[in-house]
Amino acid sequence: MSVVTELGYLGLSVSDLAAWRAYAAEVAGMEVVDEGEGDRLYLRMDLWHHRIVLHADGSDDLAYMGWRVAGPQEFAAMQEKLSAAGIPFTVGTEAEARERRVLGLLKLADPGGNPTEIFFGPQVDTHKPFHPGRPMFGKFLTGSQGIGHCILRQDDVEAAARFYELLGLRGSVEYHLHLPNGMVAQPYFMHCNERQHSVAFGLGPMEKRINHLMFEYTDLDDLGMAHDVVRAKKIDVALQLGKHANDQALTFYCANPSGWLWEFGWGARQAPSQQEYYTRDIFGHGNEAAGYGMDIPLL
Repeated sequence: MSVVTELGYLGLSVSDLAAWRAYAAEVAGMEVVDEGEGDRLYLRMDLWHHRIVLHADGSDDLAYMGWRVAGPQEFAAMQEKLSAAGIPFTVGTEAEARERRVLGLLKLADPGGNPTEIFFGPQVDTHKPFHPGRPMFGKFLTGSQGIGHCILRQDDVEAAARFYELLGLRGSVEYHLHLPNGMVAQPYFMHCNERQHSVAFGLGPMEKRINHLMFEYTDLDDLGMAHDVVRAKKIDVALQLGKHANDQALTFYCANPSGWLWEFGWGARQAPSQQEYYTRDIFGHGNEAAGYGMDIPLL
């Protein structure tokens, strides 16, 4: 049976490439690659050609997300699975696959309308060492765990869960968060590999397609350095440094140049084999800058 194995890449629509170049390199530590196309930059986190593409089209939102399958057999089987489920998709042309630096590509949308791609065979530039945008003690945690995780806008949580289950992800509600208005938020988290979750949704109405991207460092000192840089540059912090209950990662959330959030993290545990839920985080994650869709009490 064909299943996705990782969240492999993201495309982001941005309005200020120069600001993003500085943010990705100087704050996050990613390698910025400019191949002279004029309308895009590539962000490296490991030996892949890229993990993120910044497209200068002004939307300041998620442009697409790419889910990987193992190879051509799984790619063909995924097409059969989607067709049987009545989910429309198109097969990317050779030119589109080349643009994504993959061998094969499907294009579709999830129930929330988020542009979704399923691919196999990414270009991995083992001949080009990864050069971080600023000095780092360790690396980014990618490999079989993929780029990280995203929280997405979904109007119908149950439909979204069914869609991602079809792709091969597993998960459920992992928090019951009591809100000031008396409601209980029940966000849904799903995983497809050792990473505790690769996609989540169910935080309520969202202005953009994406609330945040989380990525992880392998060394705690890199998280600390990023935190220092964010504070020195006076970048908005939506959630202060804290430790989640579900993935047990030490993280903080800060604004990116497109007005949504990147979550910088370290030390997440792997996905447990059995389901659990939580009513609060372990410590920290106090609310600071408002207006980024994370104005919820986690303690």
